[in-house]
Amino acid sequence: MNILQTLQKLIMESGFAGFFQNGGWRNAVMIVIACFLLYLGIKKKFEPLLLVGIAFGMLLVNVSYFIGLTEADALYHPEIWTEFLNESSVNYHSYGYILKNAGFLDILYIGVKCGLYPSLIFMGVGAMTDFGPLISRPSSLILGAAAQLGVFLAFFAANLMGFTGNQAAAIGIIGGADGPTAIYLTSKLAPELLGAIAIAAYSYMALIPMIQPPLMKLLTTKKERETVMTQAREVSKTEKIVFPIIVSIFCILLLPSTAPLIGCLMLGNLWRECGVTERLSDTVQNAMMNIVTIFLGISVGATTAGSQFLTASTLKIVVLGLCAFAFSTVGGLLVGKLMYKLSGGKINPLIGSAGVSAVPMAARVSQTMGQKANPRNFLLMHAMGPNVAGVIGSALAAGFLLKVFGA
Repeated sequence: MNILQTLQKLIMESGFAGFFQNGGWRNAVMIVIACFLLYLGIKKKFEPLLLVGIAFGMLLVNVSYFIGLTEADALYHPEIWTEFLNESSVNYHSYGYILKNAGFLDILYIGVKCGLYPSLIFMGVGAMTDFGPLISRPSSLILGAAAQLGVFLAFFAANLMGFTGNQAAAIGIIGGADGPTAIYLTSKLAPELLGAIAIAAYSYMALIPMIQPPLMKLLTTKKERETVMTQAREVSKTEKIVFPIIVSIFCILLLPSTAPLIGCLMLGNLWRECGVTERLSDTVQNAMMNIVTIFLGISVGATTAGSQFLTASTLKIVVLGLCAFAFSTVGGLLVGKLMYKLSGGKINPLIGSAGVSAVPMAARVSQTMGQKANPRNFLLMHAMGPNVAGVIGSALAAGFLLKVFGA
């Protein structure tokens, strides 16, 4: 064999030849998109803790395509998960089958599929969250509930656009502006849409400072935005300890399917507040949260193989996700205006927009907009009430949809 033939054979057997075979151009496009998302995460700091991991997972799975998806050294095997989801298959719901045939990214994805990563993320969020503003002003729960409007409007819109009930429910939850909840529900109801929904959800969360302010200006008057709210009452230590226990009992009995998310959220918060588990609270907030974030981001990125991601459905999801997010913001603002009227002008309606969850970014946007209208305005802690209420609200909305559409 001469040198020319050797080089030709090397090129044909390398991954580069895959660009021109079996729709490899789709994966090439996804590699470019992955690099763009890395730019947004690193340079623009758009949700970098998750977006960098998701983008690199996207890069790995689409580079893996050119190794050959059926080869032992491929990182991710969509055909394994197709077999896993096929109810007529003898390998249906067989994790043993997956472990036997899996690549590196397949193994990590098991944590998404079984709901482990989102639940652990909620545990970390609970340990980092102060529910005091919500406890001191229980009416914040109403704003958190109102900000789930986009979830259900997007669900109906997705149904009209031809998505199945399960898929429409997964798309709608983008309106909750809660990435782990969106991933959890989608992995249960429509895993084939996980990549598109996760990227849409986290992208819109990162763009909150751009999406919400125009809606806030449109739906509120300058007088309403100038409203200075009085300091909320001080919450006792006992109240903070009892709160996660009562919420867990009530929410899980009401919607048992919320147990993984609500249970982990409140357990993390109980570790924070009880005063005798500082080591556990610190571990959950830092070491565990960082590890799970790494695994979650890479796993979600792994679901974005070009053949599955570059479809008309993905474009529809991106549009519906934006609509869901916008309507959730509108729902919170409109109920905030109602509370402004009923309270005699004592509640600033801007805090309603924080009900979309996205802790604490949405609350910071409320604070920024309030201070622009009135430099004496300090809305951050008032907005944190609806903000953390939105976390509970999105989990309950997901639990309801899972109860209705789950197996």
